[in-house]
Amino acid sequence: MRNFRIPYLLGIMLLFLALAMLLPALWAVAEQGPDQLSFLKSILLTAVAGGALYFYFLPSRGSELSIVENFTVVTLAWFVAGVFGALPFHFYGVFEGSFLQAFFESVSGFTTTGATLIEDIEVLPRGLLLWRSLTQWLGGMGIIVLFLAVLPKFGFRSMTMFKAEIPGPVAEKVVPRVVETARRLWLIYVAFTAALIILLMLSGIGFYDSLAHAFTTMPTGGFSPYNASIAAFNNPAAEVIIIFFMLFAGINFAIYFRIIRGEFNVLKNPELRFYLLVILLGICMVTVNNFEHAVGSLPLALRQSAFQVVSITTTTGYATADFDGWHNFSRLFLLMVMLIGGCGGSTGGAMKQVRWMLMFKYAFRELSRVIHPSAVSSVKLGRQFVDEEVLRSVMGFGFLYLLLTVGSTLLLALMGLDTETAFSAVAATIGNVGPGLGGVGPVETYQVIPPAGQLILSILMVVGRLEIFTVLVIILPESRHLWTRALQGKR
Repeated sequence: MRNFRIPYLLGIMLLFLALAMLLPALWAVAEQGPDQLSFLKSILLTAVAGGALYFYFLPSRGSELSIVENFTVVTLAWFVAGVFGALPFHFYGVFEGSFLQAFFESVSGFTTTGATLIEDIEVLPRGLLLWRSLTQWLGGMGIIVLFLAVLPKFGFRSMTMFKAEIPGPVAEKVVPRVVETARRLWLIYVAFTAALIILLMLSGIGFYDSLAHAFTTMPTGGFSPYNASIAAFNNPAAEVIIIFFMLFAGINFAIYFRIIRGEFNVLKNPELRFYLLVILLGICMVTVNNFEHAVGSLPLALRQSAFQVVSITTTTGYATADFDGWHNFSRLFLLMVMLIGGCGGSTGGAMKQVRWMLMFKYAFRELSRVIHPSAVSSVKLGRQFVDEEVLRSVMGFGFLYLLLTVGSTLLLALMGLDTETAFSAVAATIGNVGPGLGGVGPVETYQVIPPAGQLILSILMVVGRLEIFTVLVIILPESRHLWTRALQGKR
């Protein structure tokens, strides 16, 4: 049993999580906030649990992980992070003793979803709100990718782990060594975050607010310390800055690394062009629709439409307007782009632009085969041929995404929710978007969802963040055999 390596790695993750809690804890101490004791309890409990797992399972340190074990580590890491990340909310009493709701809030943070159950955010102490933002920043580039970058000597060095967490049909290595790839991706991520903090401060936003919003913009998370989200600032300059950084966060981070190396041909990347085209057309159509039906001023319609189209397409979920009150065309367009999401390899959620491109191309190829059944044709993305294995993976992902979305919507409908609220809640959580329509609109919270529904949506957030396959692997017979052998003390 002590040679079982998964708990050992989870122990390291919990020790790191306890260390991460120190930043908001120190802020709480500096401000003499009422959340100091909550952080002390959370840090101690997380550190004790992590230390116990680490030292008890230390004999497993040198053992190799199988493919099933790699996927299991990644999946369990996100659920365990959600459980222990909920402790500051629970100990402070944000949800009046409901640990399930604290878990929902924590998972929404780590998965960068941005769905919330907190009805009045502004009454909470700033240390707790900073932790809420920090969970999104840690989850943006990936918990396991962070460990690959900083803790390779403890056993986080597997390409399988990297592929299991990086979003997109193909996890691209920017350099041959997976550890170095993880480090460079995180360095780019940190650099963007630092630049955003500075620019927001130059636009007139205070340091704390700049820090909190940078922590939730780059991971396309959308948590804000204010009930009105970005609209609370009424600062056009800050909105423009955030629009561009949301746009940057929705692009494959490997492209930035290649630009740094002088490979400017990546700007011809077909997914990048498709992504920018979707956003540009979306801004134009929604602006015209809002100008005609909702907003009488063209500049205001453009300002609000551009922000919401970029925010929802990149799955950030910030709001500068109550888009649930817009004309049906604009509302349905935003619902549609919730399903599309950002580029593969970005911090954005949903299905990803590249998958939609490949599904369209695959469908057209199959349509062509009806007329030319003997023709041999391949799917190309730009100038590159796409492997049939990748196409099968994309089609399987699309089917499972649709199946989970429809099935979960039906379950929420059985709980008494109207169709619009049920569907948009599922689309917004499995796509890691945050706000939906109806009862979970941008000015509402997810309190309308019953407890069983909150648990379902919490699971969907992790499933969406890890892109389905990683999580569903643990229900295969091989995974059940893994746990049986572990409990019997066998490898």
